[in-house]
Amino acid sequence: MDAIELLKTQHREVKDLFTQYESLGEKAYKGKQSVFEQIADALAMHATIEEEQFYPAVKARSTEDILLESLEEHLGIKRVIADLLKTEPSDETFDAKVKVLKEQVDHHIEEEESEMFPKSKKVLEKEELAQLGLSMEASAEAIIAKGNARKAVPSETEAAATI
Repeated sequence: MDAIELLKTQHREVKDLFTQYESLGEKAYKGKQSVFEQIADALAMHATIEEEQFYPAVKARSTEDILLESLEEHLGIKRVIADLLKTEPSDETFDAKVKVLKEQVDHHIEEEESEMFPKSKKVLEKEELAQLGLSMEASAEAIIAKGNARKAVPSETEAAATI
């Protein structure tokens, strides 16, 4: 799977988790906590491999503006996750915060898939995308194996990552 297909697959998985969250009953606090933690871990892992591998690989004049915006969007998403990590699912603001997180993620996905990925295909050869995909997949697996990727998020909320 090439790098772009890997990222698109992760986008669909996160969207599915948000759908799962939305299907839970209003007072399904344990279920909400569990699904939120899955969302937070998936987003933390996804942001890490994008920031450390994908974005640097596609950094070029034609993508730099989009990359800077994406890094700022990651920061906003991390800040909402960090806030949610301190909030109990029974708190009256929890669902609202998850909704804001979903909206930010949906916006980010839309921009990446409609703008960044097509431009990235122009600056990277198929073989480069394939190799990058393998490397990113290995990194994603290592992050997942460590567990609790979300725990690193609060320490990443000062400023956007740099590439």
